[in-house]
Amino acid sequence: MPRKNYDINEKLVYERQLLAQGKKYIAGVDEVGRGPLAGPVICAAVIMPLDEENLIIGIDDSKKLSEKKREELSAKILEKAIAYKICLVDHNRIDEINILNATKECMCECVNNLSVTPDVVFVDALELDTKVEQKSLIGGDAKSYSIGAASIIAKVYRDHLMMEYDSKYPAYGFAKNKGYGTKAHIDAIKEVGPCPIHRRTFIKNFWAQKES
Repeated sequence: MPRKNYDINEKLVYERQLLAQGKKYIAGVDEVGRGPLAGPVICAAVIMPLDEENLIIGIDDSKKLSEKKREELSAKILEKAIAYKICLVDHNRIDEINILNATKECMCECVNNLSVTPDVVFVDALELDTKVEQKSLIGGDAKSYSIGAASIIAKVYRDHLMMEYDSKYPAYGFAKNKGYGTKAHIDAIKEVGPCPIHRRTFIKNFWAQKES
């Protein structure tokens, strides 16, 4: 069940404005993983069908949803999507060009490689280097059905990836913290050192001196 105050019509205001202008393919793009100490940033772009018959009740900002609900919605989104693309930029690239530029690069890769070229793409408060017309929405993952859908599939994809990394690097609790800087995670880095997927620029305040 969606949240009690959930209203899908509130999520479709911006999409319906564009549909009324004659736009057909409306994409949403979003990222997950800008803040963690380890792992890639993941971006997803998705074009969803917007007719009443194919709307998915419950699509929202992924941060507002339980893990179980995200999993359920992600499967439905991938099944119904007209087109979607999920991309990643790894820890090395993040260290090289910084997280903001890595996020923009990742988003552009998603948008530019959709199997269907969108007429417009909704972006959450960023400006992308793409020829596709874009609309910036601050807090867009909570306001736009399309961005919300992108945020869900990106979040589920990254969570699964970090659980795989947990099996490979079990000392850090990636299955639980998903790479974010919890106390237990930071303590583990201090105790055993970073693993290959840690972002060196993100841990330099408490680890760089030990590597130098």
